[in-house]
Amino acid sequence: MKLNKKVLGLIVLGGLAVSGNSWSGTASALDLANTCAGCHGVDGSSVGPATPSLAGISSEYFTETMASYKDPEGRYSTIMSRIAKGYTDEEINLMAGYFSKQKMIPAAQDFDAKQAKAGAKLHKKYCEKCHEDGGRSSEDDAGILAGQWMEYMQFTMDDFTNGRRDMPKKMKKKVQKLEKAKGAAGMTQLMHFYGSQK
Repeated sequence: MKLNKKVLGLIVLGGLAVSGNSWSGTASALDLANTCAGCHGVDGSSVGPATPSLAGISSEYFTETMASYKDPEGRYSTIMSRIAKGYTDEEINLMAGYFSKQKMIPAAQDFDAKQAKAGAKLHKKYCEKCHEDGGRSSEDDAGILAGQWMEYMQFTMDDFTNGRRDMPKKMKKKVQKLEKAKGAAGMTQLMHFYGSQK
């Protein structure tokens, strides 16, 4: 089948319109952020309990985290260390800016109200200095805890406590105090508190 010149011209123009970003050398922030949507959800709002929401986190926290994943001696992960290596620093900065401007949508999950109430007291005593505003603040560059999936937070704490991920000194002291005072139940109560936040 022979294509006439008009049809061929429209196909070429359509292709150029679709791939316009490739001419500039770097994809747009939205295009880059969309590569994360399969795991972290559209606009960084996760719909899967094993994956955190990225929406609303500070750009500094995002870039530091991605740099740590790219470092062979950096943050432990099963997948992200391989994924992070595929992005340039410029692309990571674009994604960081994009996700920092998105609204955090708390995960719709079941929680135990009694445990969440106890967890609120523990948060205030052990966690509020770094995770301000009940874990909602992104200004502390420690990540947003309020509204994250409880399963994800549990996996992360397991990584910290089992030595797969370095725990900051201040956090380590507080976690040890919490465990001494409340045992594993205290951490569970904290998870229910963060999971209850809307």
